[in-house]
Amino acid sequence: MSTKHKVSVVIIFLNGEKFIQEAIESVINQTYENWELLLVDDGSTDSSTVIAQQYAQCYPQKIRYLEHENHQNRGMSATRNLGIKHAQGEYLAFLDADDVWLPQCLERLVAILNAHPEARMVYGDTLYWYSWTGNPEENQKDFCDNVAELTSKANTLFRPPELLTMFLQNGDAVPCICSLLVERELLEAIGGFEESFRGLYEDQVFYAKVCFNASVCVTSGILAKYRQHPDSCCAIVEKTNQQASGRLLFLNWIEKYLLERGNKNVELWNELQDHLFAYRHPILYDLKQRIRYKIYRTKQLIKDILSQIVSVTMQQQR
Repeated sequence: MSTKHKVSVVIIFLNGEKFIQEAIESVINQTYENWELLLVDDGSTDSSTVIAQQYAQCYPQKIRYLEHENHQNRGMSATRNLGIKHAQGEYLAFLDADDVWLPQCLERLVAILNAHPEARMVYGDTLYWYSWTGNPEENQKDFCDNVAELTSKANTLFRPPELLTMFLQNGDAVPCICSLLVERELLEAIGGFEESFRGLYEDQVFYAKVCFNASVCVTSGILAKYRQHPDSCCAIVEKTNQQASGRLLFLNWIEKYLLERGNKNVELWNELQDHLFAYRHPILYDLKQRIRYKIYRTKQLIKDILSQIVSVTMQQQR
């Protein structure tokens, strides 16, 4: 296939010595060869800094090492933005230091983006990877997120802001950051990642900006392995019960973003307000849900009664 489009791959890391080498090797082993790798250090204090620098020395034409001034820790969004700032490729892809790509990941994504000129980003499925431990008990836990299937329109182009509305309706349809390819020009136009989101929901804020402003293609098939382990950002969020507060911050940010840009999509706005209502008016929301459930049960009861009446009537007519 044509490799004229250069892909800038950004791997951010913070104390990732345990897995970073495997992530880097999965980039080196890509069947698509026109890539550069930016290893962006978010202030690591372990040997991952040395590992990254050694790869940059061994592959000076392909791999570069970057860090914040004075080796600061500035969070995931600022660290990805540093990689974007130094990227030279037309396309960008992101891989966390504890995840790995399948060998044909970039080849497939580049081909799809080239085949859909209107699309500015493409994403696909990811394997939630438990079996990396080699523990037989973990082997059965692996599963695919099937984000393409959840959109109900695999291998389809979505125009803005359709996907953003869908993500609010079904959070499970949101892709993993390791399974996408996006135009660098689009990232520069939307301002990259929001640096006020250092970790939690930083990816979903990014998706919101992309999907509000550009067409996105969704494809099927596993592209990457998303390693599941207790030290991951998501695992820590679950253990510390930050999910609810993080989501409210995310929803408030979207509301402000849409207002500033004069959003005119009624479906998107109503979906957002429904989600915000649950946080801003929890008692009324609970009452609303109870009423909805009672209405649902009443409808089901009426349906069952009518079905029985029809059945009895048909039997009497025989």
